[in-house]
Amino acid sequence: MRTELVSEPGQQDRPNEDFASIGLPASGQGGALVVLDGVTPPRSATGCLHSVPWYTARLGGALTEMIISLTDVPLAEILARAIARTASAHADTCDLSHPRTPQATVALARWSPETVAYLVLSDSVLLLRSPDGTVTPVLDDRIARLPRASLATDAVVDSTVRNKEGGFFTAAADPAVAARAVTGTVPRAEVRALAALTDGAARWVEKFRAGDWADCLALVRKEGPGTLVERVRTLERADGDRRFLGRGKTHDDATVVYVEF
Repeated sequence: MRTELVSEPGQQDRPNEDFASIGLPASGQGGALVVLDGVTPPRSATGCLHSVPWYTARLGGALTEMIISLTDVPLAEILARAIARTASAHADTCDLSHPRTPQATVALARWSPETVAYLVLSDSVLLLRSPDGTVTPVLDDRIARLPRASLATDAVVDSTVRNKEGGFFTAAADPAVAARAVTGTVPRAEVRALAALTDGAARWVEKFRAGDWADCLALVRKEGPGTLVERVRTLERADGDRRFLGRGKTHDDATVVYVEF
């Protein structure tokens, strides 16, 4: 089995808000990956004493433990339990009802000799490569389908679509959002490789249109996750007129996890 993980901050003077892990049980049977993309808060108050990296470390640590040890528990339930555990760690000191309480997007995968199970919540991406080379993207595209007006400002997003019916959902403090995730299971024999990307790395496809998802996975497979991130950074620097990035950050945290069976 080949496993690779790369995670780079968008700015060297700011902490990386992403989290990534790969778990391989001592039994040698199966494994799992966890990728979180912490949601950068606005400059205004968030109701929380803690940073986004604190949150993603707590949630990611809980997910990594549970996804490996509780192999009979579905991924949506694993996510719900991990959110609840993380919320309990700061419920006494922070306002967890605030729309900008620390939160993250999620991509999970867990494999056994028989199956590969997956979960995606919000705009992280999971790619599955079949034995014949076909690449299937697992996407939660609710944000992409929202009217542009609903994303005009942070205030509009927070009041109308963030973790609201008809909007989009992230892992914050409410375990119930786990039921909103895109989930599924496929036979292990139908998957030869998979990759999980935060949206900072997925920009290569989604923002810059340098290739499709099959091209993206082929690049990671051939040249490694670090090369994908390097190419994203080159494209970001070249987009001086913000033709592709629009109002988005010039550089975003970028994480890629690759697993090949």
